Amino acid sequence: MRLLRTVRRMSQETPEVQLSALRVKYCERKDAFLEENIKVKNPLCLFRDWLALALKTPEIIEPNAAALATVSPTGKPSNRFVLVKEATAEGFTFFTNYGSRKADDIKGNPNVAISFYWLPLRRSVRIEGIAEKISPEDSLKYFHQRPRASQIGAAASPQSQRIPSRNYLDEVEAGIKQQLGADGEVPLPNWGGYLVRPDLIEFWQGQTDRLHDRIQFRRGDGVESEIDGNLVHKGEDGWVYERLAP
Repeated sequence: MRLLRTVRRMSQETPEVQLSALRVKYCERKDAFLEENIKVKNPLCLFRDWLALALKTPEIIEPNAAALATVSPTGKPSNRFVLVKEATAEGFTFFTNYGSRKADDIKGNPNVAISFYWLPLRRSVRIEGIAEKISPEDSLKYFHQRPRASQIGAAASPQSQRIPSRNYLDEVEAGIKQQLGADGEVPLPNWGGYLVRPDLIEFWQGQTDRLHDRIQFRRGDGVESEIDGNLVHKGEDGWVYERLAP
């Protein structure tokens, strides 16, 4: 919030903000993110600890907001923000229209990346993994937990497709409401969840001197053969971890 106030003040004082002059104070050396402070060397456990702190931080309005990056079958990247609705030992779940661009990308190339950024904490988490659809039953269960207006909105919107106007959406929404009545159950549209099973999770904490802390966890075929106790360390549940230069 302090950064936003500073930027707004600069915008009022000068006609153009020099982005190159912006500086944010991050953490001090005494607050460095160290390997010995990680109680359980499993990144999914560590993520839940960081998320718990983000949830308790009033300045972070949507701690589950994350940038999701996908790549089309032709190799063209794209990213957008989504809301991660579950973080478990299996991975990270988000929901979307199965006809959207992100869904088309995942269908042809399930490799995705997710990034969280919690500015007030000076922390970020970067995730790479494979996305797969969750079961229709689980998608339906979550769909009907959403506010009814959100359910109707999902049914009304052909996400990522061209539409003639905003009025078009309003008309489709009104038609669905009329068809269902005040209490009719909204049927599940072409919509559901994806579970991202991670094979890389990186934790970043900013340092004011720009010697930022980066600790990366990896798992997969052959990673444990890299363990040397110097650069690559043994974690838990098949993970290894290493510190990266900022």
